[in-house]
Amino acid sequence: MRQRRTMSLVSGLVLAAGALFGATPAGAATANGPVPPAEFGNDWHDPLSAAPPVAKPHTRSCQVTLGEAQFRDFTPYKGSYTPPKKCGDRWSKVVLRLDGKVKGRQYDRLGYLHVGGVEVLKTSTPEPSVDGITWSVEKDVTRYSDTFRRDQPVEMLIGNVVNETYTGVIDVRATLTFYAAEGAAKPAATPDRVLTLGGPDADSLTTPRNSQRILAEVYATGSGGGCEEYWYLSVPENTPYSCKAKEGPYREVQIKVDGKLAGIAAPFPTVWTGGWSNPFLWYVVPGPRALDIKPIQYDLTPFAGLLNDGRPHKVEVGVVGVPAGQSGWNTPVNVLVWQDHGSRVVTGGLTRHAEGAPVNSTKYAPGSEHRLDTRGGHRLTVAGYVTTSRGRVDTRIARSLTNTSVHRWTEGEKLDALKGEWTDEETVTVKGRYGPERATQVRRTYTMDGTTTIGADADARLRTVLTLGDKSDSETLVGGRRTAFSQLDDVYKGDAAYHSNAPREQRHAVGTTGERYRLYGSDGTCYDRSVTSVQGTLVEDRRHC
Repeated sequence: MRQRRTMSLVSGLVLAAGALFGATPAGAATANGPVPPAEFGNDWHDPLSAAPPVAKPHTRSCQVTLGEAQFRDFTPYKGSYTPPKKCGDRWSKVVLRLDGKVKGRQYDRLGYLHVGGVEVLKTSTPEPSVDGITWSVEKDVTRYSDTFRRDQPVEMLIGNVVNETYTGVIDVRATLTFYAAEGAAKPAATPDRVLTLGGPDADSLTTPRNSQRILAEVYATGSGGGCEEYWYLSVPENTPYSCKAKEGPYREVQIKVDGKLAGIAAPFPTVWTGGWSNPFLWYVVPGPRALDIKPIQYDLTPFAGLLNDGRPHKVEVGVVGVPAGQSGWNTPVNVLVWQDHGSRVVTGGLTRHAEGAPVNSTKYAPGSEHRLDTRGGHRLTVAGYVTTSRGRVDTRIARSLTNTSVHRWTEGEKLDALKGEWTDEETVTVKGRYGPERATQVRRTYTMDGTTTIGADADARLRTVLTLGDKSDSETLVGGRRTAFSQLDDVYKGDAAYHSNAPREQRHAVGTTGERYRLYGSDGTCYDRSVTSVQGTLVEDRRHC
């Protein structure tokens, strides 16, 4: 019996091979649970994550299939969506689920799902075993309810190449499940409108004239098979390394309104499931966000007075460090709008725009071990007001980015190591006549600490040891008093090795990979789960709360 068919692990099962969060090195056996093979075989456990499933209310539900497709090339699936009829049109929650399966040999592939032109999912795929894998991604998409209330076109694509070498056909099914608002499950508070950019240049936005709050979502990814997939490892052009970028590895995703800088953000350093030249790191436990790319959010409310004039405005997204016109980044945009239903027109204006001097410096030190030190950062404060039916509301957004990294490598990149940290701190302060000042503070911290070494023997044994971190701390203050907080700490650790010059069946690969996902909140949330795999066998699935 294949191991994925025995996946009915009891939550809380604790096995002695406690991953890299406990103590077991790659290749070690477990004392109390499944004994992994001495090395990877032709099959392994289906991909899984320690992240929590989407919480669902206990109400009536209606499921709609968005699309089913087998992807062999870059031809998108096109279909149609019709809202469900038996769960109302003001739902307590809407959950998207993508189920996939693939077998044979295949790279990791990027994909998207659009409903009415709105990007509801950006994803990538795990790499398959010969015998095949299945996986699923769940996402709370309640905020797109405005889109789901009407018939819509559907477009889905996971770009793929199938030939004599890469045989894996990617078979997926996407569904939406709508949970009725009944009993204690109230209708979710969602944006009134969900817009996309359009116009002749595909960057035009026209908002309703009574918009009182505006958020932009940008699903930014460095991808496409070139060096921007590994942007954090790139070096200036005069430096001896295989991936070069004119200004080095600092990246910053910016959004502009009519040419004026409106928001800045640090991109998450996503590692896809073929990343760091070592797919054995990701077969069972993908890195954070790899299968469900989170959008960057920008609060554009200070620009509402400008955007509400009834005319189209130019909204552009760019990536610092990437020359205009160069491929390698994809930045689709959704715009979420809350309207003032007591006003036909909401007026307002921009009251402050203060941009700090950008920092982007690299220092290269040659030697038997090359070294590149990078330091980058930026600050932006934007403030504005809107005059609503309830009075004037002032919104101030202050955002600060920092990045430090040390990249070390030797000739031929037999040693290639990076230690980096990216921080993105944001404070949104809202003040109106109808209540005390409200401030939301968020500090996001992304970390990467990895080393790849390649042996000098004929088989060129390649080993990668890597830790990735995705951390976020947030708190809400009302009238200066803390009323809510949440803490997220998602850590991936992996150690895998294989003969890189050998055929697939002679790679003698081993690997221990694990993830611990912790989420706590003032509302009583306590989620703490760790999973560990050894040579593709799941040896730990532990709940700590």
